[in-house]
Amino acid sequence: MSETTASGERPALLIANRGEIAVRIAHSARAEGYRTIAIHSDADRDALHVQVADSAVAIGGNTPAESYLDIGKVIAAAHRSGATAVHPGYGFLAENADFARACSDAGLQFVGPAAEAIELMGNKRRAKDFVAAAGVPCIPGFQGSQDDDVLIEAAQQIGFPLMIKAAAGGGGRGMRLAHDSNELPAQLRSARSEAQSAFGSGELILEKALIDARHIEIQVFADNLGNAIHLGERDCSIQRRHQKIVEESPSPAVDPALRERMGAAAVAAARACDYSGAGTVEFLLDGNGDFYFLEMNTRLQVEHPVTEMVTGLDLVAWQLAVARGEPLPITQEQVQQRGHAIEVRLYAEDPEQHFLPQTGEILHWRAPQGDGIRIDHGIRAGCAVSPYYDPMLGKLIAWGDNREQARRRLCAALEQLELIGPKNNLPFLHQILEHPLFCSGGATTAFIEQVFPDLNRDNSAAPADAETLATAAALLHEAGLSAADRRSGRANWRSDDHRLPFNYRLQNGDETYECLLHCGGAHSYRIAVNEAAIDVEIIDSEAALLRIDGAQQRQLYRLHNGTLHLPRNGYQWQFRNATQAPANRGSSAGNGRITAPMDGCIVEVLVQPQQAVKHGETLAVMEAMKMEHPLKADRDGTIATIAAGTGDQVRGGQLLVQIEAD
Repeated sequence: MSETTASGERPALLIANRGEIAVRIAHSARAEGYRTIAIHSDADRDALHVQVADSAVAIGGNTPAESYLDIGKVIAAAHRSGATAVHPGYGFLAENADFARACSDAGLQFVGPAAEAIELMGNKRRAKDFVAAAGVPCIPGFQGSQDDDVLIEAAQQIGFPLMIKAAAGGGGRGMRLAHDSNELPAQLRSARSEAQSAFGSGELILEKALIDARHIEIQVFADNLGNAIHLGERDCSIQRRHQKIVEESPSPAVDPALRERMGAAAVAAARACDYSGAGTVEFLLDGNGDFYFLEMNTRLQVEHPVTEMVTGLDLVAWQLAVARGEPLPITQEQVQQRGHAIEVRLYAEDPEQHFLPQTGEILHWRAPQGDGIRIDHGIRAGCAVSPYYDPMLGKLIAWGDNREQARRRLCAALEQLELIGPKNNLPFLHQILEHPLFCSGGATTAFIEQVFPDLNRDNSAAPADAETLATAAALLHEAGLSAADRRSGRANWRSDDHRLPFNYRLQNGDETYECLLHCGGAHSYRIAVNEAAIDVEIIDSEAALLRIDGAQQRQLYRLHNGTLHLPRNGYQWQFRNATQAPANRGSSAGNGRITAPMDGCIVEVLVQPQQAVKHGETLAVMEAMKMEHPLKADRDGTIATIAAGTGDQVRGGQLLVQIEAD
């Protein structure tokens, strides 16, 4: 890849990705002198990554298969735009050997390793055999026959707990944990189904599960001149659904001697496969200090910013330099790490409902700022979180002179972040960062299950506090006033006129709340709720002031289609005016109407008509936003209707199963 074209114009780089990674690549590529070209699906036509690029090419479709995974469309877009190189980012085609070959065949420089290295390391079975031959320690397991009887027998020999993994997979997809032999057949079936859907291959491998281990990965880099180094480790132990939530560098569990040993093993694996560019070798580290190879990711990792923050290096700029044929800019001895960095991933998902992905419009967004703070994101106010892609919104990273300073800065940045839109995991991230086990640096891969066991159940959100309810009542009442009310002065009753207060009811999900509302001066209210009296003054269409016991605080809000969105104390509440609605006198049991929580595809239907089912029993499995979601019975009863079958594409809210009560 030359630095200029024959005509002297800037070289053009097509970014074959979307979201935050496409935005991040565009920034570094532009700083390196490239003209940046975005591609976008129909769903992403107004996305941020399209706006920040120098130009964009529409490739049509909505689903990944129709757009970002269509090699022909991506190559055609590169030719149409005059691109000379393609950066795949992570995910989608980043680890697709056929794509790397297609770029080469089309005369395009693929910013990544050779197709042969991608192919070798892209299959967990082959990768384990290869690195074991290079002297890298591997977890005991089984790679071979895909016959269930053979796999079950192998599992008995390995012992439980056991990890089932998609041989062609990554990112936690096609992974299942079997605690005993009773779980194994169902987990094999589920892992194979998800692997086939995600990677086009249902091949599985088995590994002994190290439950209370650390997930440590080493960032490696190699050029095309025989140089290979590592840039230290990242600790990625805190995960949900085998996907990372929190990453940090350096690891609290790795000392200099262990870092040197793990780094040497990672570099040996890279050299053995003649690697080039950015890569990550992932290990499990047990309590004895022994480490075992998991896999090698032949691309830039989601969590690469923590390495950049502690080394001061730009890994995307390095990728581009290696693709140009340049040597690595430093040697292993020149690698320096300073301070500590921690990253959290911001997802549009509901941790209290099995991390169910959420969709909807971003109504308000403001990123935090401050010393040592970085945020990589691909969203803006007005854009939509669609059901077609991964629900990650962005990554918030904090650096400090030491781990505790980085942690405090990250907590403060989370509090400053303003996001109104789909439900997200901000409160959950707060809880993780403030938990004593995390603060001590002792979190392992078992952290989520140990610390938040109730996340495996269907939980209800905590009840709203008095300040939240008072603010919601004032804002919704104000929004409901007509222009005539305002002109007549009915909106300006005195707050001390006790003859005029009235009961106000709010609806939040299935919960209904009541309070006593007094109308005061212009845009001012006093609300009595839970034995507290709270004054609320509405400043404008974005903010209100709360006054209670002499203290004052500003409250952000948005009104959208009759719903009040109120981010407060890390949570995002959604209220509607229920003053005239009948009281909710329902029971904990549902109505038996099981609907699709979002657009997606039915992977498997597990029940038959007239079958008796119990509350909580899984009826079907649905795939949406790159994850499989069990759909469960909301009451005891008998299956009356099955309205969708395996392989059907369904819309959010569509009836799937109807249960008749016994």
